[in-house]
Amino acid sequence: MVPGEENQLVPKEDVFWRCRQNIFDEMKKKFLQIENAAEEPRVLCIIQDTTNSKAVSERITLNLPASTPVRKLFEDVANKVGYINGTFDLTWGNGVNTADTAPLDHTSDKSLLDANFEPGKKNFLHLTDKDGEQPQMLLEDSSNVDDGVHDRFIGPLPREGSVASTSDYVSQSYSYSSILNKSETGYVGLVNQAMTCYLNSLLQTLFMTPEFRNALYKWEFEESEEDPVTSIPYQLQRLFVLLQTSKKRAIETTDVTRSFGWDSSEAWQQHDVQELCRVMFDALEQKWKQTEQADLINELYQGKLKDYVRCLECGYEGWRIDTYLDIPLVIRPYGSSQAFASVEEALHAFIQPEILDGPNQYFCERCKKKCDARKGLRFLHFPYLLTLQLKRFDFDYTTMHRIKLNDRMSFPEELDMSTFIDIEDEKSPQTESCTDSGAENEGSCHSDQMSNDFSTDDTVDEGICLESSSGSEKISKPGLEKNSLMYELFSVMVHSGSAAGGHYYACIKSFSDDQWYSFNDQHVSRITQEDIKKTHGGSSGSRGYYSSAFASSTNAYMLIYRLKDPTRNAKFLEVDEYPEHIKNLVQKERELEEQEKRQREIERNTCKIKLFCLHPVKQVMMENKLEVHKDKTLKEAVEMAYKMMDLEDVIPLDCCRLVKYDEFHDYLERSYEGEEDTPMGLLLGGVKSTYMFDLLLETRKPDQIFQSYKPGEVMVKVHVVDLKAETVAAPVTVRAYLNQTVTEFKQLISKATHLPADSMRIVLERCYNDLRLLNVPSKTLKAEGFFRSNKVFVESSETVDHQAAFTDSHLWKLLDRHANTIRLFVLLPEQSPGSYSKRTAYQKAGGDSGNVDDDCERVKGPAGNLKSVDAILEESTEKLKSLSLQQQQDGDNGDSSKSTETSDFENIESPLNERGSSTSVDNRELEQHIQTSDPEHFQSEERSDSDVNNDRSTSSVDSDILSSSHSSDTLCNADSTQIPLANGLDSHSITSSRRTKANEGKKETWDTAEEDSGTDSEYDESGKSRGDMQYMYFKADPYTADEGSGEGHKWLMVHVDKRITLAAFKQHLEPFVGVLSSHFKVFRVYTSNQEFETVRLNETLSSFSDDNKITIRLGRALKKGEYRVKVCQLLVNEQEPCKFLLDAVFAKGMTVRQSKEELIPQLREQCGLDLSIDRFRLRKKTWKNPGTVFLDYHIYEEDINISSNWEVFLEVLDGVEKMKSMSQLAILTRRWRPAEMKLDPFQELVLESNSVDELREKLSEISGIPLEDIEFAKGRGTFPCDISVLDIHQDLDWNPKVSTLNVWPLYICDDGAVIFYRDKTEEVMELTDEQRNELMKKESSRLQKTGHRVTYSPRKEKALKIYLDGAPNKDVAQD
Repeated sequence: MVPGEENQLVPKEDVFWRCRQNIFDEMKKKFLQIENAAEEPRVLCIIQDTTNSKAVSERITLNLPASTPVRKLFEDVANKVGYINGTFDLTWGNGVNTADTAPLDHTSDKSLLDANFEPGKKNFLHLTDKDGEQPQMLLEDSSNVDDGVHDRFIGPLPREGSVASTSDYVSQSYSYSSILNKSETGYVGLVNQAMTCYLNSLLQTLFMTPEFRNALYKWEFEESEEDPVTSIPYQLQRLFVLLQTSKKRAIETTDVTRSFGWDSSEAWQQHDVQELCRVMFDALEQKWKQTEQADLINELYQGKLKDYVRCLECGYEGWRIDTYLDIPLVIRPYGSSQAFASVEEALHAFIQPEILDGPNQYFCERCKKKCDARKGLRFLHFPYLLTLQLKRFDFDYTTMHRIKLNDRMSFPEELDMSTFIDIEDEKSPQTESCTDSGAENEGSCHSDQMSNDFSTDDTVDEGICLESSSGSEKISKPGLEKNSLMYELFSVMVHSGSAAGGHYYACIKSFSDDQWYSFNDQHVSRITQEDIKKTHGGSSGSRGYYSSAFASSTNAYMLIYRLKDPTRNAKFLEVDEYPEHIKNLVQKERELEEQEKRQREIERNTCKIKLFCLHPVKQVMMENKLEVHKDKTLKEAVEMAYKMMDLEDVIPLDCCRLVKYDEFHDYLERSYEGEEDTPMGLLLGGVKSTYMFDLLLETRKPDQIFQSYKPGEVMVKVHVVDLKAETVAAPVTVRAYLNQTVTEFKQLISKATHLPADSMRIVLERCYNDLRLLNVPSKTLKAEGFFRSNKVFVESSETVDHQAAFTDSHLWKLLDRHANTIRLFVLLPEQSPGSYSKRTAYQKAGGDSGNVDDDCERVKGPAGNLKSVDAILEESTEKLKSLSLQQQQDGDNGDSSKSTETSDFENIESPLNERGSSTSVDNRELEQHIQTSDPEHFQSEERSDSDVNNDRSTSSVDSDILSSSHSSDTLCNADSTQIPLANGLDSHSITSSRRTKANEGKKETWDTAEEDSGTDSEYDESGKSRGDMQYMYFKADPYTADEGSGEGHKWLMVHVDKRITLAAFKQHLEPFVGVLSSHFKVFRVYTSNQEFETVRLNETLSSFSDDNKITIRLGRALKKGEYRVKVCQLLVNEQEPCKFLLDAVFAKGMTVRQSKEELIPQLREQCGLDLSIDRFRLRKKTWKNPGTVFLDYHIYEEDINISSNWEVFLEVLDGVEKMKSMSQLAILTRRWRPAEMKLDPFQELVLESNSVDELREKLSEISGIPLEDIEFAKGRGTFPCDISVLDIHQDLDWNPKVSTLNVWPLYICDDGAVIFYRDKTEEVMELTDEQRNELMKKESSRLQKTGHRVTYSPRKEKALKIYLDGAPNKDVAQD
């Protein structure tokens, strides 16, 4: 049937158009409103919340039309910050209208424009307390909150300020401010000290237990008998009183933990909440002895059960009675993968008996033989408060890991325990089923699983014959009814996380209103029954894709039920019911809290600002923090600052004042004349967390007057320069205006310095190394680049220097030197024994410390018997030239051993030795061009930074600096002199031939030695010393260091231009060190007293700063192309395969054999190793891994890339070297013997190719295993690739299907790879559990000693203890 037109559900045409027109009219009206609003001026209001209501002070911004009434402003602010309108005030802040401090009227209908708000500008307001009371928070209506909102309370709440990502636990409507206050729920949280969430959960549960709280309140503390700090019951009393009466959001638990005898480290130890419960109850019982509360724990929490064994042949039953404080319930039966579905199932399994048969038969006293028996537990009495522990933590014997069982286990809100207390054994032996579920609990309830054994004489009634009569077997329970054992759930302690760690919180039902609450540390919130169900565990289909894993790890761990008995169920004590001592305690705590509140109020009204003061006598800038109440006057603040800076005995109070100061720019912004009675809050612009300026306590002499500092002035520090004396005077401060001209500025300086303005030159230092001569008289200071704080240099001498260009003038050079000069403290080396005692030194033979004064002197000319450093260097260079020529002749004759660096150097006579002992001249500045001789006869150091251990005064190279045998070009250039080599060739021929070959087909590498050291030289391409290019300043004076510098040490205080190169700096130090610059090293000392060698000769001292320390150590510095190399011995079969031997020096162009020849005497002298050159090899070292074997003919930087801080392995050979070619491959092999569960020592195999077949043949050859039975696997990790013998047989990738070694999964392309191999026909030894455990311990110990990964390394747990005397026992043995 087709409906008629009158039944169509569409509007008629006129209705449709009418609706459409109405919509257009509404839209037009809104557009007009928007247009009018756009034309209306708007007011920008910036409101700062200065109250203490929130943890974080808020700052909000409102942009309102100027016609907005003031009351509407209050409403908008209240909605924005979440306060109730009318409970706060708005006052003018800093910025505009600062004079009007009266609060705005929140009921006023005045427009913002009429209330003196300025459109188009920022209007600053402060949100303050009203009548001294904090604003009241807007409360959410919990009755209208849906389940989705309640979900936010159940899980671990996010940290403050964090963003939650799991919608099941944090709703989008989550309000941070709503959870900060007690008023939302009426309950107070507990602060988590670090990892004390388990403690907080238990304390909140005990607090919410009426019987426990009331009994605790009835106990009275006697201060005369015990210290309140160590009294656990008293501190619990205080905590409970605070939880009940405090207005805070959360309170601390530090006083409670202190009474436990814990220190701050305990806060970082997470423990089991059930373990804490037992330990705390035990401690309370000890403290409550001989008081009314002595048996409180037993009365509330203790139950009884019978542990019995019944013979199935004669019916004889032996039993005993045990007590318990909690019932441990197994989540998953032993050996089963299926968990119990509910607490009821777990309780039935707990009392389910097991059959003792076979080897486990029970010896019956009546039958006098072993018989089948039934063993089990029976509950005799349930406590008033029933505690169930869900055993979620277990040990996985497969993985040997501790695990957490997150299976679902439901628990009812009401639990009927009467079904578990009336069990009768009426099953016959034939029908009895044997289960393993109870086996785990055998004997556990009276041993480690049950606490506080309260056994009395009647508990040892074993051997009582009960026959088979079920009537006599029943426990007498007079008046027992079905509903008398009905329990109601009131606390669920939840654990979220894994067995390694997690978070505890408690879900507790209040007996006052039957409402559930989540006590999650400091957060307390309402929850529902649905939230409780989520703690059953397991996963839920309603959760998101990623949230199920998180949800399943959050589950109930401890349940506490209370017996439903109207005659015993107590209510919380009301205030008027408190004992007198509790009333006094409440009053005391309230007074303390009020005092804290007043202190916080004072803190909130206290201005905290940095205070500086230049001490009038010591001339040292002192710094402190001035804390002054905002209502204190400036005069009172000056007196406070005066006392704070300890100036009472230095200067009168009336000679001090406070001025506004910018410490960053060292600028005095303004002074406060005539404002001595103005409050500091008004002067500083209110109380702020930080200020953009500081205060300076300015001082004056009694005959001086203070200068007035006005806003807008600039401060100028004027340094007077004396060109003749070449000095720069201390600054004189003047104040100027930016609109002053240079001419006016000169007149101002003339008055301050008494210098003539006509001949005055002014130089502005705008920044470092930026000197600007002010030579345009009509230019303003602003145009010249003046700022808040400025530094200028003035000079008024009438000399020809005025006519020179500024950059060529003497003034510019003096200022340039002044700007770049730094002060360094140089520690000179001690006088060295041995070969150094024979050498000719620059110091006098007498060794008198006074001679340093002579060494610090430079004579300009041939006066007396003294010679300049230039002359010293020239003479030394001439002698070096002759020595090098002589050595070159010796080298041509092939005899390189006749001349060594030691002998050559000892023949150098220093002209300073010819000085008379009485010569003493004042120290003069060593200003000079760096004079050097022919650069062919000087060596340059390598570009490398070698760090030096603090405990090593000199390296192994230092001890033999003058006897290195690898080259005989003592102080001459290696490129100009042929080095005689062991093979009869000279270095020039070898290097040139190798270079030609290398240039023909040299491959690029990422780390080439040429880049590392080939560019570092103290000479440019023309051969001229780079020091000649710049006039550098150097002045050295003797310096007395602090005590403790040691005997024989001498210090220099050196003023030096930091643009000087290290090479030039070392040459200047030569007269003071006593050797040439190539024979001492420079170490920079950092603040941590770490020393690092500075070796880049062509770099300047620009990285140094004033008062840096430098240590000079004797020892031959590296030459160009030389590298320090750390040599370590490779011991493949030792527990520690890498052993450091010594530091050596390898040079570019040296062969491996030459380096071995040089190492032999050093190894003999320093390490006691007497080796022949063919009985050891050098090989690449990459961390701990041995790599490429270096062949004797390899050349460093040609065949072997070498770099700074290079390391090599030295490996002692058992026989003749088998590696002859780079095509060979050296592999370390190790046999695994599964039948013996052991690994053989390493053996090296040298393969001619990378063929797997050759590897198998060689392995078969050395082991005797048939070729077809060989299986091998590549070792994993770093050398020696250690692995547990329990894992090696199955964990490695045995017998890979490859034909060559250089493919996946082996990738063996270099020497040093580790190969394990085995006989595949050999069976693995079968181990008993005891043998396996013993072997596991040995392997774990072995692998830990070698520093390799252990399969399982659990976090070391600390036992939970409560110390009754308030302090831990110092006896370590008791831990």
